[in-house]
Amino acid sequence: MSDPTSLPTLPVTFRPGRTRVILLTAGVVIFLVISGVAMLLEQLGPGERLSFVITGALIFWALAQLARVKVVADETGVTVVNIASKRHLAWAEILQVNLRPGDPWVFLNLSDGTSLPALGIQPGIAKQHAIADAKALRALAEARSMRDLP
Repeated sequence: MSDPTSLPTLPVTFRPGRTRVILLTAGVVIFLVISGVAMLLEQLGPGERLSFVITGALIFWALAQLARVKVVADETGVTVVNIASKRHLAWAEILQVNLRPGDPWVFLNLSDGTSLPALGIQPGIAKQHAIADAKALRALAEARSMRDLP
């Protein structure tokens, strides 16, 4: 188990920062380009222009959903925010924090026998940062589960 003095101070949020910046930047650029094209094409009517703008907004919204993923650890447990779901877990529910070579993100093995993907820690662009985050979450889970034992 890790040294308790090296544990991050709670609450702590883990998220793929570079991936988030890239997704949100791409979303804004795509929205602006599609909207700009709609305004520059003179042969388009108002409804067609609106459909271009709405399409750009939908693409931005989809990329923003991808960018919202995070894992928040606090005194009560861990909240995992994935693309289409949000789940709060008590510390005692988390048996293991896994980030194996080749995994696209961290997986939490839970006391009910299931595994929950935690997309907020993913080694895609910043592999070393994701490994450090996974180790920190693992150390927190181990420390908290030991503390919660009778």
